[in-house]
Amino acid sequence: MRLDSLEIVRVAMPLISPFRTAYGDDHEIESVLVRLNSAEYSGWGEATPLAFPAYSPESSRTLFIVARDFIAPLLIGKEIESGTELQGLLSHIKGNFFAKAAFDLAWWDLHSRQLQQPLWRVLGGQKSVVETGADFGAMENTGLLLRAIEGAIEGGYKRVKLKFRRGWDLEMVREVRAAFPEMTFHIDCNSSYSLADLSMFQALDDFNLAMIEQPLAHDDLIDHAKLQSQIATPICLDESITSLDKTRKAIEVGACRWINVKPGRVGGTTNALAIHNHCQSQNIPCWIGGMLESAIGASHCLALATLSNIAYPSDIFPTSRFYQRDLTEFPMTHFLPGKFAASEKPGIGVVPHEAHLQSCVLERAVLNA
Repeated sequence: MRLDSLEIVRVAMPLISPFRTAYGDDHEIESVLVRLNSAEYSGWGEATPLAFPAYSPESSRTLFIVARDFIAPLLIGKEIESGTELQGLLSHIKGNFFAKAAFDLAWWDLHSRQLQQPLWRVLGGQKSVVETGADFGAMENTGLLLRAIEGAIEGGYKRVKLKFRRGWDLEMVREVRAAFPEMTFHIDCNSSYSLADLSMFQALDDFNLAMIEQPLAHDDLIDHAKLQSQIATPICLDESITSLDKTRKAIEVGACRWINVKPGRVGGTTNALAIHNHCQSQNIPCWIGGMLESAIGASHCLALATLSNIAYPSDIFPTSRFYQRDLTEFPMTHFLPGKFAASEKPGIGVVPHEAHLQSCVLERAVLNA
């Protein structure tokens, strides 16, 4: 396909309530959307590194600049027949995985719309209904958290992820496990601890957690391997996994027993597929993470969550969990309690609603071949 024109849009989506993690508190989510156009077809991608470069070295503002000034000129007017070919055109740009992902995701949506097939089928998905989990950030007190968890269980969720940070850590987990002795929980540390906290991680073995997500530094593999060798609870890597090569090395050194695959963090669907397939060959199960995207980005995550090695409920949320209104006309809604159905429409099945999008726009760029 020839990329005739493209559009890049940076938006800010206000949250219903702040989302609190080890990185800090987010009151709105900044995201960058890319639209690729070829003849009469269009495809949309979304990457959400957040407004501040704390989750990764990227931010929404730097992503927009890199996308507009460096990536778009490399792709506009080109004939691109595969995701691998697109990644090759961008390969000499170091890092900037979220920026690359926005274009890669848009290419896959465009490609599947041209094929008149839903994206999840084009990717080789094995199931049209995907199980998802509930996530809760740090709250004002554990009483509020326990009520929220009770609501999630009543809503049909089979697992709950708990954000874990200093001051909202071991005692919080102790109270949660006492209140819900049979529920599946895991914690997400967002790379905020070190090996100096070994005794705390060993204490967490008493609470039968499904996994500990990204306990140590965002770019570390070696210390994670040391930690995994000294605790029984499985480690799941998130921020540390930015490429197929990092995945291979993480598995080889024994740094984890699970891998969270986020298409934005790894540079797009092309790389996410490669990581999924390598993990499957090495008997390392995966699940799909999210970055609080709109229904555009979440629909890409949903397509990936249909793959055969996705063995844990993924982080895909109904719009109403975080936003009053989605960027699309049709928000993310559950098919069944705690489950989403992948769309049978071509591509990801949704596009932005122009009025909804315009109300959130911070900056916009259009390039023609």
